[in-house]
Amino acid sequence: MVKDKLSKKNWFIITLFCFMGGIAWNTENMYFNTFITNEIYADVSQAAILGSMEATTAVARMVALSAIAAVVTTFIMGALSDKLKNRKMFISVGYILWGIVTAMFGFITKENVANLFNLTDEARILGTTVWFIILMDIVMTFMGSTSNDAAFQAWVTDVTVPKQRPAVETVLSVVGTVSSFAVTGVGSFAQAGTITYKIFFAVLGLIVTLCGIIGLFLIKDPPRTAQIKSSSNYLADLLYGFRPSVIKVNARLYLSLVSFCFAIVAFQVFYPYLLTYVQYVVIPDNGGVSNILKPSVIITAVVVVIVLLVCIVTLLKLSTKKRGFCLVTGVVVLTLGFFMLSTSTSIYVILISILPVVIGNALVNILFGATIKDFIPEGKAGLFQGVRMIFAVMLPMVIGPVIGDMACQKAAQTIINEVGAEVIVPAKNMFLWAGVICVFALIPLYFLVKKGVDTVENKPEEIGSIA
Repeated sequence: MVKDKLSKKNWFIITLFCFMGGIAWNTENMYFNTFITNEIYADVSQAAILGSMEATTAVARMVALSAIAAVVTTFIMGALSDKLKNRKMFISVGYILWGIVTAMFGFITKENVANLFNLTDEARILGTTVWFIILMDIVMTFMGSTSNDAAFQAWVTDVTVPKQRPAVETVLSVVGTVSSFAVTGVGSFAQAGTITYKIFFAVLGLIVTLCGIIGLFLIKDPPRTAQIKSSSNYLADLLYGFRPSVIKVNARLYLSLVSFCFAIVAFQVFYPYLLTYVQYVVIPDNGGVSNILKPSVIITAVVVVIVLLVCIVTLLKLSTKKRGFCLVTGVVVLTLGFFMLSTSTSIYVILISILPVVIGNALVNILFGATIKDFIPEGKAGLFQGVRMIFAVMLPMVIGPVIGDMACQKAAQTIINEVGAEVIVPAKNMFLWAGVICVFALIPLYFLVKKGVDTVENKPEEIGSIA
């Protein structure tokens, strides 16, 4: 039986591993993309780009293949962690290896790849380097999805009950946001060239590895994990979440996943390109960094942050009684924010637009995260992590960046690199496409609210035998 209150130790584990997982994921999702643009494409010729691929296309392919790897990994390792009834080793060892692979990224250069494969043609060197980065990203994703998406998320489900999960999801969301700020703070030095990407990846990777070592001594699987029922048929475990009977009985879970999927697809239309957009579009259009940091901009940013905190806290308190209303509000507000961002590159418009985007995104992530955990059948957290990953990671990260790449290429906004070649960079029209896609999240959400998103006491436990 899970206690009504989480222990201080479990709160510490949740906070620590969420923060360190966020460090690794944000390094991958935000700075591998800038690494490609700023390092790999910085000094390549127009012929090399035409003979291989645009930078935005390279990012889209990396994100898509990484997402597919994440889902396949989560399916296999989530079911395996259920079968072996040992989340601890999957989390701890996974974090150790996750950090090591992250640290290795700084050693990937065109020169090293050319020497490794004995290449002399510039287009082949560029293409091979990009694909080598994508391959390493897939390896990193395997480690991260094993430890974080499959094992850690299932462990959090195991140690919590429905009444605790909104608070836990709030903490996970806040800590995840803090970790993204931390990565951005350090990563901005690498993006600006103050420190090398090699040092940046190495330091953050080793920190994640250290977290995994701590987990070997700190994490304990709750009795609830040992009571998980699993069949002797491993393939049946992998396919359990696709059974029509399972989908029918757990309709609210799948409606939650579909609605969440549309919102995350919308976010992924621009997110992989966001820092590049800020670096090459927003900052130049606003007269440089010094002009952005003037007092009026800082005051506007502070006001935005205060309003954000008040609105998020107020709506989260309301969500304990009216979760459906707050979910609809979150999606609508998020959509409006995307449309606002598509209108201008002015720093003031962006700061004001960030308000609805962050409020909507916080509500969507926190409340859908809690709702999905609530509607997962008791004792089957590992079996459903792969299903969750299809809707929350694979589909968004395959579809979203491709749409974003199309939007960027249609806008054809370019910069001139060190050798005079034109490199396509992101444009504000990607936010317009994000807003259009986000509207579709309201369709499954309507049916979810109609079925009763606020009631979780009748959550199905299982559909007959797992086998």
